[in-house]
Amino acid sequence: MDKSVAVIGGVTSALSVQMGTLLNLYKFPQISYGPFDSALSDKVQFPFIYQMAPKDSSLHQGLVHLMMYFSWNWIGIVVSNDMRGEEFLWKMRGEMVKNGICVSFIEKVPVSERRHMESQENFMSRIMASSTKVVVIHGDTDSLMILRYSQIPALWSWKVWIVTSHWDITMRPIIHYGHYFHGALTFSYLTSEIPGFKTFLRTVRPSKYPDDILLREFWLSAFRCSDQSENTEQEICSPNASLETLPLYSFDMTMSGLSYTIYNAVYAVAWALHEIFMEKSEKRSVEDKEYLVLYSWQLHSFLKNIQFNNSAGDQVFVDENRSSEAQYAIMNYVMLPNNTEFLMKVGQFIPKTVLGQDFTICDKAITWAWGASKVSYGVCSESCGPGFRKIPLEGETVCCFYCSPCPEGEISSHKDAEHCKKCPENEYPTKQRDRCLSKVVTFLDVKEPLGMTLIFMAVSFSFLTALVLWVFVKFRDTPIVKANNRSLSYTLLISLIFCFLCSLLFIGHPTTATCLLQQTVFGVVFTVAVSCILAKTLMVVVAFRGIRPGSRIQMFIHPRMARYVVLMCSGIQVILCGIWLGTYPPFPEADTHSEYGHIIIRCNEGSAFVFYCVLGYMGFLALGSFTVAFLARNLPDTFNEAKFITFSMLVFCSVWATFLPTYQSTKGKAMVIVEIFSIMASSTGLLGCIFLPKCYVILLKPNRNTQEQIKNKQDSRAKFFS
Repeated sequence: MDKSVAVIGGVTSALSVQMGTLLNLYKFPQISYGPFDSALSDKVQFPFIYQMAPKDSSLHQGLVHLMMYFSWNWIGIVVSNDMRGEEFLWKMRGEMVKNGICVSFIEKVPVSERRHMESQENFMSRIMASSTKVVVIHGDTDSLMILRYSQIPALWSWKVWIVTSHWDITMRPIIHYGHYFHGALTFSYLTSEIPGFKTFLRTVRPSKYPDDILLREFWLSAFRCSDQSENTEQEICSPNASLETLPLYSFDMTMSGLSYTIYNAVYAVAWALHEIFMEKSEKRSVEDKEYLVLYSWQLHSFLKNIQFNNSAGDQVFVDENRSSEAQYAIMNYVMLPNNTEFLMKVGQFIPKTVLGQDFTICDKAITWAWGASKVSYGVCSESCGPGFRKIPLEGETVCCFYCSPCPEGEISSHKDAEHCKKCPENEYPTKQRDRCLSKVVTFLDVKEPLGMTLIFMAVSFSFLTALVLWVFVKFRDTPIVKANNRSLSYTLLISLIFCFLCSLLFIGHPTTATCLLQQTVFGVVFTVAVSCILAKTLMVVVAFRGIRPGSRIQMFIHPRMARYVVLMCSGIQVILCGIWLGTYPPFPEADTHSEYGHIIIRCNEGSAFVFYCVLGYMGFLALGSFTVAFLARNLPDTFNEAKFITFSMLVFCSVWATFLPTYQSTKGKAMVIVEIFSIMASSTGLLGCIFLPKCYVILLKPNRNTQEQIKNKQDSRAKFFS
């Protein structure tokens, strides 16, 4: 120690503290190449310790970047049970929480070697029993000795080990232990290639440096040979042996992070010595040899201010306040079945650079544990695909959940959705409930087959009704037309034409105008038709009951009585429709719920009460007509008018009695179709039952359409009342 002026050492924080405490007594500078420890930066307690390692303040961010890249959210953490371990754990957990990553377990490795042996079995069994497949290991070489020497078979369970820069995964006592960590990822310091370093290592031999005792001992141990010919148990060391032929677990030819830090530490001391000798040589004469005498305490002022570029071109500071952030190379440790091992760079993490460029990795270059072609673990629960939502498991962390399908009408379009959302009114979810599709706008279109069929039927029946009207007009002077009140017949036929045609208002895209006209036109023209039938029926009853002597019905016999009945009954319906249009008129609406995946454009009745009042009033008139016609069915009128009216009203009432429950039970476009069929069916019933028998007589049996035939009917009527 008489000639020593500085100590380069301290591979661990604990060792640096012990060395520093002792060396501080002699003001001896210590250049530590171990991991950066903020506790050693306390210059009050450790004024003569200089740390060469870069700061690891962003290491936890790089680890979380890796977890986020592979979607790992269920992580185990193993740290050394010391201040450095606690500091790393605090930073790591904070960063993991911010990114939704959960901690499966935390194991703190005791630093004491004695306690290593006491806790090894329980410690390793707890790690291997954990459900997580991804374990982060943080600590230095000494604190993680338990993992290096562990021989527990359970390690063979294909966990992904993520190792930080302070633990050399390649260093171990037995070669096959490397299989346990096959596929591990390690964050090593990103170093630059030192020119001539590998060439130097290839030429290193004990014979070249005979005074280096440490090199000789390492050489004999690594090559398992002897340099003494008297030793018959081991072979004589080959003079051509090279460090390059040694396996990775014995010697690494590359410049590791630890080696790079040691290299810079040696250069820092060399630079400080150079500076101090240069300063002394300028102040002293050549004859004065005392300037060559150097004391260790004199080196401190020079070490504090040392700044230089090493042979790799990197700038090196000894002052910790100017020390740079560590940059990391992500290495993949591979152990082949033939025990060949190597480290392959698969990515890097450079803190405080452009976002998105700070972390890069080539996942295709990574070799995972045996048999795994890709990484699919590191989660407590498998991801929920689109169409599902996460439901937390009771008593577990947020990373543990089960997947529940989205409720009816809701979707989730991305993985691991916490909530499902409803589709907009004009969209509907797919069967997988992973996206919304636009609903098909539908209505009873004139271009679709059913719409065209209904139009054809409505036009055809209205044309047929017009043809019947033409027949009645053409043969208006014949007895059969005269006997059935020509004006009522004309009015009834015209109203039936409009009944058929009003069904056209229900076909096509509903508009405000068509919605206002649909039900009101339908209600008025049908009321006119039913009023005409009621007037016809009353005329038959009055005609035959009123001729009895002393009958009070005679006071109702008037030439315009039928007209008054039609006007009065129709007027009431017109008033009802006017109230309807003035208060709650029908309007077009988009029905988004009746038919899945469709938007039904239809007319809303506005006031359902008034709508059913209109229908009820028509039903009242129809029921009255049916009752009167039924009572008069046996009256001997000329052409059985009452019987035909009875049957027609029976058809009419049956159709509309069926319409009401059917209309209530259908939705969407089917409601419109039901109403159109009811309109045409009831109109056809009136046309067929009342007018077709008369057309049959007029066109095919003209011999019955004579005055003589009427006279015979009148004689029969006289006998009936006699």
